Amino acid sequence: EAGQEAVRKIITTLAVKNEEIQNFIYSLKQMMQNVEANSSRAQEDLESEFQSLYTLLDELKDEMLMKIKQDRASRTYELQAQLAACAKALESSEELLEAANQALETANHHDFPQVGPSWHRGVTMAPAFRLSLKAKVSDNMSHLMVDFAQERRLLQALTFLPVPSTPEIDLAESLVADNCVTLAWRMPDEDSKIDHYVLEYRKTNFEGPPRAKEDQPWMVIEGIKGTEYTLSGLKFDMKYMNFRVRACNKAVAGEFSEPVTLETRAFMFRLDASTCHQNLRVEELSVEWDATGGKVQDVKVREKDSKGRTASPANSPARVVQSPKRMPSGRGGRDRFTAESYTVLGDTLIDADDHYWEVRYDRDSKAFGVGVAYRSLGKFDQLGKTSASWCLHLNNWLQVSFCAKHANKAKVLDVPVPDCIGVYCNFHEGFLSFYNARTKQLLHTFKAKFTQPVLPAFTVWCGSFHVSSGLQVPSAVKCLQKRNSTASSSNASL
Repeated sequence: EAGQEAVRKIITTLAVKNEEIQNFIYSLKQMMQNVEANSSRAQEDLESEFQSLYTLLDELKDEMLMKIKQDRASRTYELQAQLAACAKALESSEELLEAANQALETANHHDFPQVGPSWHRGVTMAPAFRLSLKAKVSDNMSHLMVDFAQERRLLQALTFLPVPSTPEIDLAESLVADNCVTLAWRMPDEDSKIDHYVLEYRKTNFEGPPRAKEDQPWMVIEGIKGTEYTLSGLKFDMKYMNFRVRACNKAVAGEFSEPVTLETRAFMFRLDASTCHQNLRVEELSVEWDATGGKVQDVKVREKDSKGRTASPANSPARVVQSPKRMPSGRGGRDRFTAESYTVLGDTLIDADDHYWEVRYDRDSKAFGVGVAYRSLGKFDQLGKTSASWCLHLNNWLQVSFCAKHANKAKVLDVPVPDCIGVYCNFHEGFLSFYNARTKQLLHTFKAKFTQPVLPAFTVWCGSFHVSSGLQVPSAVKCLQKRNSTASSSNASL
């Protein structure tokens, strides 16, 4: 049996090898076809380039011949005009000379004093005396000579464009910050023929060298003129990004550089649609107040569609794959928050490091709140009214108030109310800071000792809001946090 198994294995191995050889043969045949097609295309391109060069030379030749003809015509015209003037003056002078000589021969001494002055004036005014005997133009045409020695050398040096070298990405000069990636690279050799660079990038959850196959496609940026490029306004919803770059001249692209992987750490979370208040309608990262209790309606519709089968959060279309920190609340269902606790929580626990996210709310909302809460927040509890939650709260109902709330204490904030609020949570140091997301002005800081993990928390009444997730802690926030940490507000100030 052992012998049979060994034979089977070697037969299987040979069969696999045969298949590999067949695939390789197909690949070689395909490459031969490609060589034929690509060489034909290269020949056509070369013919086209030479034809365009011939055409350009013919056009230049015609222009220069035209210049010679125009110069010849203008000079001939000037000389002919001068020649005609000379001939006319000469004819006039000869007639005048003949008449004057006859007058001198026939005139006697008595008549000459009367006629002599008039002849003197007539001869003096002869055209021959007013005529310039210098040619108006030169017959020298040396200014229309050419010397194509340099151009001839250039033409003799014509050859195929070299394929550009492979760039090298400079990790020391590359930077990931503020949801932007600045990538720098250099060429191993100087190459004056390079016209531009092509950068490709894609997101991934895998550390280390980029894998051959990925779910995410390469995104392409063409026409980069320098050896540095910044991608801005990115959403870091995956842990890493792969990058590669290649150089291009006018005709051909070089090989891609060795791809690199950069970490794009950011706080990525979603809204936990399965546990929000029944009057809140959650779609991705957006929430809208629904006075009819949209959540109840959805459940009733699903119950009707499933013919009485209970629609549980597990059947919810908003359910996502759980990461280690994306934990079910343990109190799921549409009674998670009720009464006037119009609350929805994020689905990812914060139990370490520092995190940042932003929320933009509808200015017409009658009430809005943003902050963090323990998972133990009671279903009747409103944000900031218990020791299990911290928030900024805006009230637009009856009278406007903007305040920081915790443990049922409130501190009115004497600052303009921004339409977009940035939330910074440093779990270990116990900082919870709120910023104007646009100007990075600090609105308020809680100093708290978190005794358990917290979740992003939001509340809205008669309004809507949208959350921006996958954001890094902005550099400005990090600097401001260090500067203001010693002078920040504390729970006691509330």
